[in-house]
Amino acid sequence: MRLVVALGGNAILRRGEKGTAEEQFGHVRHAAASLTAIVKEGHRIAITHGNGPQVGDILLANECAKETLPRMPLDVCGAESQGMLGYMIQQSLENALRDAGIERRVITVVTQTIVDRGDPAFSHPMKPIGPFYREPETRELGEKEGWTLHPVEGGLFRRVVPSPAPLKVVEESSIRTLVDEGFIVIAAGGGGIPVVQGESGNLEGVEAVIDKDLTAERLAQAIGADTLLILTDVMQVYLQFGTPCAEPIREARASEVRAWLKAGKFPEGSMGPKMEACARFVEEGGRCAIVTSLGKAADALEGRAGTRVVP
Repeated sequence: MRLVVALGGNAILRRGEKGTAEEQFGHVRHAAASLTAIVKEGHRIAITHGNGPQVGDILLANECAKETLPRMPLDVCGAESQGMLGYMIQQSLENALRDAGIERRVITVVTQTIVDRGDPAFSHPMKPIGPFYREPETRELGEKEGWTLHPVEGGLFRRVVPSPAPLKVVEESSIRTLVDEGFIVIAAGGGGIPVVQGESGNLEGVEAVIDKDLTAERLAQAIGADTLLILTDVMQVYLQFGTPCAEPIREARASEVRAWLKAGKFPEGSMGPKMEACARFVEEGGRCAIVTSLGKAADALEGRAGTRVVP
């Protein structure tokens, strides 16, 4: 099969860790072992990944150095994280494939994702990013940087940015060509670098964050993938998750997923975008979308684990 594999943030950095290179490489090497098992079956894959903690660290570093170096805009920070994480995944996967006696080339593509400048998200920024601030700082940041800051716990404030819908992956034709030629492609990290397109066709980065799972769906459509495989920290999706009445979902039709989404069964900041991406993928011609844990990826492709969404 031709797959797009979306790695969750837990595959790279876990809550409570410092975020050292050693910690992140350790998790990525573990992920590479699971990805190698998929490649060993002969599947052609493109890989995308989250970048939230890493972009947060880059923004914090910008803040710490603000008296010495200019702050970088959010699109540039996203590009930095794509390079860093792409390097980690690329090297780790190449090593794992070599150890398994598999000859496949791995390449990372710094990827831009087009969004609509008129997307309602730009009028209602809601995605929290970066460090926490005390109230006196918020006035200066709002006036000088043009940021929107919302109150959070403990009397602190945090910057919020738009999260517009992804329309198109700019480099999709190049990525598809690479997959056709047998490359394992790492692309669209963190949902892609958000850009808008002017009337002339020129691109310009914008301060926003795109949901990585929704971009993974766009990428899967663009490369003609059979399956969208979303890897997270649970083996399968549940209705009423976290309650005594939790009910595992083994397989569902897109129409059922739509009804659950409309009824608010999946949290917006957790499983909601994943299930939205799954429904979109099969509605637009994909064969199957799967949500499962990293360790169950190979089993899920064989129908032995995970939640499957079908047309």
